[in-house]
Amino acid sequence: MNRRDFLADSTAVMAATAAGAAGAADAGSAGAPSLHSKGAQQMTRNRVTRDNAVLLLVDHQVGLYTGIRDIDILTLKHNIVGLTKAMLALKVPVVVTTTSEAMWGPLIPELADALRGVKTIERTTVNAWDEKRVADAVKATGRKQLIVTGVSTDVCLAFPAIAALADGFESYAVVDASGGFTQTQVDMGILRMQQAGVVPVGYSNVCVEILADNAAPEATAVYSALGMPFSGLVFGLRQYWGRG
Repeated sequence: MNRRDFLADSTAVMAATAAGAAGAADAGSAGAPSLHSKGAQQMTRNRVTRDNAVLLLVDHQVGLYTGIRDIDILTLKHNIVGLTKAMLALKVPVVVTTTSEAMWGPLIPELADALRGVKTIERTTVNAWDEKRVADAVKATGRKQLIVTGVSTDVCLAFPAIAALADGFESYAVVDASGGFTQTQVDMGILRMQQAGVVPVGYSNVCVEILADNAAPEATAVYSALGMPFSGLVFGLRQYWGRG
């Protein structure tokens, strides 16, 4: 077969395939909901709210932070502190755990300052969910949407996020408020979580999802905590135009 015949035959095959796919889509659209409506229904069922969410912070410790290589340390500190402050403003329960502080050191001071009054559960287990006090503290909140962040991403975040699924939780992994020791380890950890059913999220979008309404009384505190430059500009303009 020469090149012209090959191209002609290939074009015919693609056209027939496209026509068949279009016909199948038209036939299915009459009786089945659209992908858009399915997505909207799914998000409504699984939406994270201030009434069903709980935040679990795992191993944000000074020693472990020295090994982080996939994200700038200042960016990570900004994100984890912003996430924590926003959740506290939304009155979402926060559970904090560290591992073997004699080995890995205390919480980073920026996070410890944001968590004044919140008890830290020190443990020795690698998987935070294997520590009964941690799992019981989360379960005691009565909430089933578990937002998890940890250092490292592939262990301290991934292990409890995956383990909690078996206990009936829906787990959300805050990837940009976590850190790993190599990019490969982080990538493999995220892939493993996704395959298990954990939902990856960002530090700001999960907070904004919970906020839900920019007219809510907590909106200013949430956006201030998240520290997004453009949101600061927006709220500055709002204050300006709101002057008597």
